[in-house]
Amino acid sequence: MEKISILWADDEIDLLKPHILFLEQKGYDVVTTNSGNEALDIIKTRPFDIIFLDENMPGISGLETLKQLKSIAPQIPIVMITKSEEETIMEGAIGSKIADYLIKPVNPNQILLAIKKNLDHKRLISEKTTSDYQQEFRSISLALNERLDFNEWTELYKKICRWDIELEKSKDPGMIEVLKNQITEANAAFSKYVENNYVNWLHTNTPDRPVFSHTLFREKVFPLIEQPGPVFFILVDNLRYDQWKVLQTVFDEYFRTINDDIYCSILPSSTQYARNAIFAGLMPAEIEKIYPNLWKDEEDEGTKNQFEEELFAAQLKRFGKDIKFSYNKVLNMHFGKRLVEQLPNMMNNKLNIIVYNFVDMLSHARTDMEVIKELADDEAAYRSLTFSWFEHSPLLDIIKFAAERKVRIVLTTDHGSVRVQNPARVLGERNISTNLRYKLGRSMQYDKKDVLEIKNPADVFLPKLNVNTTYIFAKENKFFAYPNNYNQYVNLYKNTFQHGGISMDEMLIPIITLEPK
Repeated sequence: MEKISILWADDEIDLLKPHILFLEQKGYDVVTTNSGNEALDIIKTRPFDIIFLDENMPGISGLETLKQLKSIAPQIPIVMITKSEEETIMEGAIGSKIADYLIKPVNPNQILLAIKKNLDHKRLISEKTTSDYQQEFRSISLALNERLDFNEWTELYKKICRWDIELEKSKDPGMIEVLKNQITEANAAFSKYVENNYVNWLHTNTPDRPVFSHTLFREKVFPLIEQPGPVFFILVDNLRYDQWKVLQTVFDEYFRTINDDIYCSILPSSTQYARNAIFAGLMPAEIEKIYPNLWKDEEDEGTKNQFEEELFAAQLKRFGKDIKFSYNKVLNMHFGKRLVEQLPNMMNNKLNIIVYNFVDMLSHARTDMEVIKELADDEAAYRSLTFSWFEHSPLLDIIKFAAERKVRIVLTTDHGSVRVQNPARVLGERNISTNLRYKLGRSMQYDKKDVLEIKNPADVFLPKLNVNTTYIFAKENKFFAYPNNYNQYVNLYKNTFQHGGISMDEMLIPIITLEPK
C-alpha cells in the first residue's frame, strides 16, 4: 500500500521537526517547504493526499497560496494553520473551502487527527456503520417476531430506512445484502400484519388504528389551519419515506421539522384510490355513493383524479371549515415555473394545496424508458435521482418562498412504491385491471399465498364493478404476471418500482410538518 503523502508549508518549518518525525514514524511521506511560492512549485511536480498550510508566511500569504492551490489541485484537502483567531481570517479560509482549521501551537496528535478526519473518514465511518448495524441486526430480528402495533411498525420501518441509507454510504456489499434480506423478512411480517388487521381497522376505531388516507386532513391538517397564518399542503405523488429522508437535508436549511410522522395508505396503494380518498376525506366506495359524478371507475376512460379540488371543497363543507384555499396540480416543469410566479397572490389563502406529480411520473417512466431504468436500478439510485430532480426543480423554489414568508408546510404523499422482483401468476377475463400490484375482476385464478384476497369489496369500502368483483393485492415484492408471454413480461417489469399492493414502502408513508427557521 502506498504511503499517504503530505505537503507542509510553514515559514517556521524547522521548529516543527518533531512533528515531521512523528508523522514519518507513523508511515506518512512528508514534504516540507517554508514559503507559499515554493509550495505552488512543488504541487505541480507530484501528487499529494493532503496539504498543511500556514496562514502567516512572508511573501505570498497563506490565503493567497490557498486560493492558487485550489485552482491547481481543487481535489486535495487543505488544512489551514494559524496563530491568529481573527474572524475575518477564519471566514476567508472557510470560504475558500478548506478541509480543516487549526490554531497554533498544534501538537502531533492534532495533526494526526486532521489527517484521519480528511483522508480516512470514509473508511472509519464505513467500519463504524457496519459495526453499529451488526449490533442492531439482532434487535430488529427479535422485534419482527413480536406482535408489533402500528406505532412500533413505523418506528421499525424508520430504523430500516435509516440503515438502508447509511449502509449505502458504507459501500459494504456484505452488510447491504444482509439488510436486504432483513427487509424481505420485514415485508413478509408486515404483509401478515396488514392481512390480519386491515378490515378491522376500517370498521372499528381501535387504539392501534393508523391515520389513513381518508382521515389525513381531519387528523393532521385541519388542526394546523386553526392556528394563525397560511399553510402550504404539498403532496409529492409516490414519495417514499427513504426519499423524504434524503430530501430532508435540503429542507433543513430553511425549515425545522416539527413532526416527522408516518401514516398508512389505503388499499389499493395507488393514486386513483389513495389520493381521491385524501381529498374527499372518504373511502372510494363512499365517494362513488355520495358523489357519483366525481368518481371514475377502473374501466372509465380518462384520468381518474380530475375532481380532487371539488372533492376537497366538499370535505371542507362537511366539516364546517369555511376557509379560502387554492388547489394546483404540477404535471411538468413549465407549470411548476408558472406556479412559482403566482405564489405571492396565494398568501391571502388560509390553505394552499400543491400536488406535485414528478416522482410518480419518474416511477412509471422507469418502466418504459431504458435510460431511466439504468439510472434507477435500485433503491439507492432511485433516492439519488429523486434528490437530483428536487435540487433543480421549481418545487425547491416553492420551498424557499415559503421559508422567506414564514409559511408552515405540510409535506406528504398518497402512496409509496416497492421494487418488484418475484412474479406471481394470475389468470382472468379480458377486462381484468392492468395494475401490477393489484387486480380487480371476476373469475380470477391466482395462488392465495401471494395475495390479500377481498371477495366482498364492501368489506374494505371499495367500489364493486359487478356482482362478483374480487380485489387481490400483491404482498411483499411480488408482481402479477400473465401466463401468456410470461418470460417477456417478467423481464420487462422485474426490478421496476410499482405500487398498489402491500409493503412497507407503499403503505408506510411520510406526513411531515415543517416550520420556517
